[in-house]
Amino acid sequence: MKPVWVIDDDRSIRWVFEKALAREGIPYKTFAGAQEALDALKRGAPQVLVSDIRMPGGSGLDLLQSVKRSHPELPIIIMTAYSDLESAVAAFHGGAFEYLAKPFDVDQAVALIRRALGESVREAEGEEAREVTPEILGQAPSMQEVFRAIGRLSQSNATVLITGESGTGKELVALALHRHSSRAAKPFVAINTAAMPKDLLESELFGHERGAFTGAQAMRRGRFEQAEGGTLFLDEIGDMPAELQTRLLRVLSDGQFYRVGGHQPIKANVRVIAATHQDLEERVRQGLFREDLFHRLNVIRLRLPSLRERREDIALLAKHFLAKSARELGAEAKRLSPDAMDYLAAQDFPGNVRQLENLCHWLTVMAPTQVIEIADLPAELKLGGAKVPESDWVAALEREVERVLASGETSVLARFSQAFEKALIGKALARTGGRRIEAANLLGMGRNTITRKIAELGLDAKGAPDETA
Repeated sequence: MKPVWVIDDDRSIRWVFEKALAREGIPYKTFAGAQEALDALKRGAPQVLVSDIRMPGGSGLDLLQSVKRSHPELPIIIMTAYSDLESAVAAFHGGAFEYLAKPFDVDQAVALIRRALGESVREAEGEEAREVTPEILGQAPSMQEVFRAIGRLSQSNATVLITGESGTGKELVALALHRHSSRAAKPFVAINTAAMPKDLLESELFGHERGAFTGAQAMRRGRFEQAEGGTLFLDEIGDMPAELQTRLLRVLSDGQFYRVGGHQPIKANVRVIAATHQDLEERVRQGLFREDLFHRLNVIRLRLPSLRERREDIALLAKHFLAKSARELGAEAKRLSPDAMDYLAAQDFPGNVRQLENLCHWLTVMAPTQVIEIADLPAELKLGGAKVPESDWVAALEREVERVLASGETSVLARFSQAFEKALIGKALARTGGRRIEAANLLGMGRNTITRKIAELGLDAKGAPDETA
């Protein structure tokens, strides 16, 4: 433990502190003036600082302000006379931990210093905890298995396939695998292979030469080159177009690739980590994913559990996300009441950890009080289960549209519009028990419109497909 500093121009006060702190076994250092202490501060800070408020050559309040600028977490006790109330108030406004009124009882002073020492240690532990906050949180046995796997793979360059539902944290696991590997000092490059058209994805992955296609006015390095020596994370690999599956297989087999429009092979020193929410074995059976590429990627498989499989982690994650949102917004962290926490722990969270994080951010902004009750939760969560974040279902829709377009199918708009209307009207009728007027009101459409749509879509009164239609 670092020493306690005592600053007072009165030699007798310094002597009292020296004897009392020595008796208690607390290391100390005394100074006769503020400037002397400030000079010593350049060489290292104390555990606690005790200073008189009025001294020649620099007041305790000036010292307080100077120290707080460079060491905001350092507990500072200001000594002041009983009659100097204004100074005591000023000390608190300046960030003092406490003030000690003169004349003081020695035991009282030591007790106050011990309290300040305890605060200092807690602050230091808090800082250390913040520095070592794990990339992924989880105490459930299924998550402990994931952590053990990351540890076992830390010194391996093996290709890893991460599977799990959307929102379970696949990219976080990929990043953890990179950070704990021998490639940690090199780049970690991520790309969502389902988020862009085939031609653009090819250029993104492998780069292109100048003039390779219209608009290619300069040579561009792709993600494989950007990740040289490091890790390339291929997210949503199950949705990769067939032509690019062939090119990726060649890179994994030969360890080299060509830029689009290029003729010189480029060596790829990259560890590939892939992820998908798809059932790749089923995709292989359907002819949508190359079996040989599947076996190349499936060297080590790491499955991430859904949030409903690790409900015991919901409280831990919610507390973490509420604190994170509060820091980002510059607000005081809110907390969930026991009833609200139990309610959340019973939800299925189809959007998994990402959905819980979005919810906590919403609560930080919208909940009216510091303690969140069930009544403060968003309406859709209370009306019958958790809601998938819009970004998740929109992304899923975009991926499906991209897949259908790539297959060459026509009349795509009609197909998706019909499916969308069927889902909306079917669910609305199911919620209202088949009462069409109520369902129409929920959806914001007219009674005649919903009646016509029910007939067109082949739905019965309760929203199920009409077998006679």
